[in-house]
Amino acid sequence: MATCEGKEALSSVLNRVPPLLTDLYQFTMAYAYWRAGRHNEPAVFELFFRDNPFGGGFSLFAGLSDCLLFLQNFTFSDDDVEYLRSVLPAGTDAAFFSYLKELDCSSVSVSAVPEGSVVFARVPLLEVSGPLAVVQLLETSLLCLVNYASLVCSNAARFRLAAGPRRRLMEMGLRRAQGPDGGLTASRYTYIGGFDLTSNALAGRLFGIPVAGTMAHSYVTSFSSLEEVWPQTLEPCGGSGPIDFICLVKGWLGRVCQLLGSKTNLVREGELAAFLSYAIAYPQNFLPVIDSYSVSCSGLLCFCAVALALYELQYRPLGVRLDSGDLCRQSLEVRRVFKECSKQFSVPQFESLIIVGTNSISEQSLAELNKKDNEIDVVGVGTHLVTCTRQPSLGCVYKLIEVRGRPRMKMSEDPEKSTLPGRKSVYRLLDADGHPQMDLICLSEEPAPKAGVSLNCFPLGLNKMVQTVTPAQVTSLRLEVFTCGQITFPLNSASESRERAQISLQTLNPHHKRLQEPHDYTVALSERLHSLVSDITKGNSKGSNFLLSN
Repeated sequence: MATCEGKEALSSVLNRVPPLLTDLYQFTMAYAYWRAGRHNEPAVFELFFRDNPFGGGFSLFAGLSDCLLFLQNFTFSDDDVEYLRSVLPAGTDAAFFSYLKELDCSSVSVSAVPEGSVVFARVPLLEVSGPLAVVQLLETSLLCLVNYASLVCSNAARFRLAAGPRRRLMEMGLRRAQGPDGGLTASRYTYIGGFDLTSNALAGRLFGIPVAGTMAHSYVTSFSSLEEVWPQTLEPCGGSGPIDFICLVKGWLGRVCQLLGSKTNLVREGELAAFLSYAIAYPQNFLPVIDSYSVSCSGLLCFCAVALALYELQYRPLGVRLDSGDLCRQSLEVRRVFKECSKQFSVPQFESLIIVGTNSISEQSLAELNKKDNEIDVVGVGTHLVTCTRQPSLGCVYKLIEVRGRPRMKMSEDPEKSTLPGRKSVYRLLDADGHPQMDLICLSEEPAPKAGVSLNCFPLGLNKMVQTVTPAQVTSLRLEVFTCGQITFPLNSASESRERAQISLQTLNPHHKRLQEPHDYTVALSERLHSLVSDITKGNSKGSNFLLSN
């Protein structure tokens, strides 16, 4: 992680996720463990989700860097402990609060899937081991850091797949996000998921994400007359004395209207004034929104006039933004006009000016946009991206799998909510084309599967029927990232995690990447893990006679 970004990210995590950002029952359980003398028993938890989000075939894992920074700096201040003293039941032993003051993660270790990796339902993403009371206290905070980050990152990846590789995507959902932290988190993880730009200035500073933005409709409608334009001159890019820019633009407006057969009396003077004023302020960054009134009768004409004047003075305007109506139809008309102006006025660059489309874009509308003829180069997405309107939560859970070296398993009347016992290793089996074909969950003491060697396994959700598979390649999914209180795996910057995410997605079989009705990806248990699950389940079904024992 770059030094500047690393310091900013650390400060951000410490401010957003102090140790008290958790559920109260974590402390009541920790106290009960401590009271019973069990707080230092070695225990292991794992974090996973049960279903792939948005009805899709995959997810992206995100939030790991924040988790590691949180763990490294986990400690309770005196004020934290005094607050807990005031809210825990009156009978809580005072010595417990002294114990909390000394608590940290120096005995905690974590293995994890690298951030930005493609992951699937039921695969353990994090394995957290350490003293029972400590790793219990970490549950809510770790879930909070992973759940939304992975969800919005996966949502962004789906938008990227819907948009295709050519079109640039800009995240602009800060004003619609669930609070400041939701907005900041969304900007970071939608970039990792495949977006190119953000409107969020703080995200740009903290995470090195490219930022963009020019003007809103309010800027355009604040002008009503050319008399409001000041200064009224602009010096050519090469520098040869100020030019009367208003007069120059008026001349170009007449020529554009004549070329297009448009009526000058329909041009809004306030819109032209707004464009003039902004172009004088930022002649190299001129990209106005052109639908405040009428695109064809005013906005587009004003832009062409101002942009052609800028070209005459050796500047390079950027393009336009469309924010309402039929974006595809309007983009075609805008590009047609750009090409006519380019040809008529001998300005080759004019026909390749950028067209940005924004207007409550959803995954579905983006996919539909791709099916129509259009000339949109950049799509800005806000509400449907950052709020994940199709699914509000990923549903990650954090479950106990081992205590004192003995496997633990949650039973449930709903089989989907049962957990898998014991410490595990996770392997991704690849086919001959290099596509992932299965994730295999094994007990940690088992030997790793080998490429070219057949093995038997039990796919989850297939009535426990055995399946034989021969992988062409085998990779281990998880790495040791945190050992005895220290981060042992380099923290990735947002751009590094983004690169990993895009490479990981490229390896997926297209059948699993389909946005609609994707093929199910196989997650399977090794024979030994399947046998352990069966043994524990059978033992539990026999019940216990502990009440009858002496």
